[in-house]
Amino acid sequence: MSAHDELLAQLRELLQRARREAPDLLPDLRRVFDDEQAAAAAAIAPAGPVDPWAGVLGDSEAMRDLRARCTKFGPADAPVLLTGESGTGKERIAHALHALSRRRGGPFVAENCAAIPDTLLESVLFGHKKGAFTGAIKDHPGHFVAAHGGTLFLDEVGEMKLPLQAKLLRALQEGEVRPVGDSRTRKVDVRVIAATNQNLEAAVKEKRFREDLYFRLNVLRLELPPLRERGDDVLLLARRFLADASAQTGRPLALADDAAAALRAARWPGNVRQLQNEMQRLAALCDGPLVRAAELSPDVRGGR
Repeated sequence: MSAHDELLAQLRELLQRARREAPDLLPDLRRVFDDEQAAAAAAIAPAGPVDPWAGVLGDSEAMRDLRARCTKFGPADAPVLLTGESGTGKERIAHALHALSRRRGGPFVAENCAAIPDTLLESVLFGHKKGAFTGAIKDHPGHFVAAHGGTLFLDEVGEMKLPLQAKLLRALQEGEVRPVGDSRTRKVDVRVIAATNQNLEAAVKEKRFREDLYFRLNVLRLELPPLRERGDDVLLLARRFLADASAQTGRPLALADDAAAALRAARWPGNVRQLQNEMQRLAALCDGPLVRAAELSPDVRGGR
């Protein structure tokens, strides 16, 4: 028997003995294992300095202010609410907050609440027991347990339905989750960062979002600026995205002056995501070496 198998056998024996002789010790044992798991995650944190701003580009006043506030909010353990238009880079900022936090050695788990049917989202977040519903062929821990000792990023939290909002509120208030089909709860130590492009204040007034959950999430708040308000950051990002995309095609491309002026004047309703897609399109279609304004998408070229 290997040392690994021997240790597992000893742990099983210990748990069986506790179940027989002192079942009231089981919650304490679970907490011990959870604490050890968190300590192990912290112990394997990457050595040396970590750049929290990887992929967060921009030198506009709006971005300098955003980075300054992230630097203050990162070490705090309170929930953070990220607001702003779609495509402004909320997940990248969530990664930066995690990298700036004391939890950076722990896991970062992300989920888009709008991408999963309501009937499955509860299981995804809080876990389920084997046999809890059709298709539950094995236990699933859920994202809260997976993020124990780290950060859980909930994108599009405004899309969550009211019954699940109540369960999320309890998880935040009590620091515990109960998997679907289980009668027991499990303690979790998770920092939640939530994001939305909705007006949650209006949703609260319209009874589509719980007021108590809103206040629980809105402890620290960051409003991400739209790309049209970031000045020359548009060109900085465009050149980076174009260089990355053209490197994959093996044909170096650069922006002509008329293309740069058109990009700077565009409104970018899809923000950074739209700009990145535009550069990928140009890298695939342009003959090069200079990208002209005439080769931009009609919406971009027209300043919309």
